[in-house]
Amino acid sequence: MDKEEKKEKKEKIPRQKMPEQDPKARVRNFNEVPLGFSPETAMLEAKRCIMCKKPGCVAGCPVDIDIPAFIKLIAGGDFIGAARKLKETNVLPAVCGRVCPQEDQCEKVCILGKKGDPVAIGRLERFAADYERQSGQISIPGKAPSTGKRIAVVGAGPAGLTIAGDLVKMGHDVTIFEALHKSGGVLIYGIPEFRLPKAIVDAEVDYMQKLGVKVVTNFPVGRLKTVDDLFAEGFHAVFLGVGAGAPVFMNIPGENFSGIYSANEYLTRSNLMKAYAFPEYDTPIAVGKNVCVIGGGNVAMDSVRTALRLGAENAYIVYRRTEKEMPARIEEVHHAQEEGVQFKLLTNPIEYLGNEKGWVKGMVCQQMELGEPDESGRRRPVPMKGSEFVIECDTVVVAIGTMANPVLQATTPGLSVNKWGYIVINEETGETSRKGVYAGGDIVTGSATVILAMGAGRKAASAIHNYVMGL
Repeated sequence: MDKEEKKEKKEKIPRQKMPEQDPKARVRNFNEVPLGFSPETAMLEAKRCIMCKKPGCVAGCPVDIDIPAFIKLIAGGDFIGAARKLKETNVLPAVCGRVCPQEDQCEKVCILGKKGDPVAIGRLERFAADYERQSGQISIPGKAPSTGKRIAVVGAGPAGLTIAGDLVKMGHDVTIFEALHKSGGVLIYGIPEFRLPKAIVDAEVDYMQKLGVKVVTNFPVGRLKTVDDLFAEGFHAVFLGVGAGAPVFMNIPGENFSGIYSANEYLTRSNLMKAYAFPEYDTPIAVGKNVCVIGGGNVAMDSVRTALRLGAENAYIVYRRTEKEMPARIEEVHHAQEEGVQFKLLTNPIEYLGNEKGWVKGMVCQQMELGEPDESGRRRPVPMKGSEFVIECDTVVVAIGTMANPVLQATTPGLSVNKWGYIVINEETGETSRKGVYAGGDIVTGSATVILAMGAGRKAASAIHNYVMGL
């Protein structure tokens, strides 16, 4: 009877609200929008967890975090212990707590969510990681004795950082080769400051280096050196985690007008190259009054919210389906709406218009209606005859996905790729068609989530360990 009463009490605690910057204030700054839980709020939220005998949340996590264990530690006030528990399987908890789609993973299968709101697992993860970092009590876990094996990791994004962290703890000598001048991959060039502060990413990379991972920046493998060169230099295995960074455009008339960006370029200029602080940083960016962002995913939301912060008077999401079909996180769509983003739904661009100076001045669009579901399971948009109209705009950001960068594949003989240029792997191990070469993340799956890339890194780490050790 007592146990039942306790359970009931736990379930009656409402899900704790995340404090946030006011929309009117935040739309003109690049500071983080959610402000984080206080210790008291975190403990209260953690106490909502009923500690299921068979926790579905663990199975829903691509990196196998022991979720009930770290939540229990928070509920008991052991915040440092919670952070260390997280880091047993996740080297980037402060990142994951911010950008993972928890609503589609761990929180989706939380038993409390069947009748009410699930436990805010992601927010608790962020809290524990932030608490540890801010307290300065970061401990470096012990490592296995040196194996004498050298592993090269190409790309310092989520997959590369994860596999490097796992392998170095196994006793291997790990070097990451990163093409850009900063580590973090999409975390540093793609996700804006207001969603993922760069200081957080820097701290996570610093932790990796303290673990013993070597990081070499400004080093594009495929250009400066090939995969074969790395083997010739004594590396026993190579992991390819280079992401999918090549832009995709719509191939419609007028695409070469100035003021039309790929989302990759637009966000890289703003995030990594600090275009928002021009001329303090010498990275120009077209700051339009009327900005159209084409697409409905997280990258589109990041781009349109960046446009507002850069000074746009009108920022539009132009998407050919309805809000229901948008792949972006619900939270990101909600934040965009709060900030004044205007949504042009069931709308598909068919031509760009330009002025006499060669700059985009408008976009001819067609109204769409939803037909039968396509291979993605979403209803296919069908053009409506005679529905064309023009949206005035002076900047366009195309955020309809990315494709594989061909440089690495072109310089690695015997590496199998599919018809889209993505690397073909053994799903269980991450092994490619080249002996000793493994791959994971967006270069295998196409554009996906940070946490799925990290899951791929963890899976490949075990396989590489077994391979180099002859197990």
